[in-house]
Amino acid sequence: MSGKASVRSELLAARALLSSEDARKTASVLARRAGDLAALAGARTVAAYVSVGREPGTRVLLDALRARGVDVLLPVLRADNDLDWARYEGAERLVRAGRGLWEPDGAPLGPDAVLAAEVVLLPGLAVDSRGMRLGRGGGSYDRVLARLERAGATPALAVLLYDDEVIERVPAEPHDRPVHAVVTPGGVRHFTGGRP
Repeated sequence: MSGKASVRSELLAARALLSSEDARKTASVLARRAGDLAALAGARTVAAYVSVGREPGTRVLLDALRARGVDVLLPVLRADNDLDWARYEGAERLVRAGRGLWEPDGAPLGPDAVLAAEVVLLPGLAVDSRGMRLGRGGGSYDRVLARLERAGATPALAVLLYDDEVIERVPAEPHDRPVHAVVTPGGVRHFTGGRP
């Protein structure tokens, strides 16, 4: 098992031990803590995602952003594992999609829609002190980050995690890109060279 696969396996096993109640409570705390992320406070367009399973919950945050008038873009997984985007119009407009994901039922806006985001909230399993994020390994968000870089777009990049998922070192490869901040129930942490 590779270094990344081994760490992923450990982190997923730890998440599986969380109760539904713990996950629900964490979602509310994360939504409040995200308010401490300065870039998110003033953003007009945010690319986010709908949490599934025992991922740190995003639904409370999605609704809070939408209620504030933020244009929230959610990913739509394409057959090639790249991400398209569609607007979040409320929980009642989410539909089940492949791999157990939830996606907006509205018209896709195209993979480049993410370029308009001032903040991109990324899913992950861990982040380290350099801001290196460990994802699930599908490569979808690696493509998003590469697209942003090619276009010269510089949104604030943040990952939402549980406190114990901020670890000493994440195995990284040359194509991996660091995030600027992590939001956990314990608060917001910025990384060297990160944005406010």
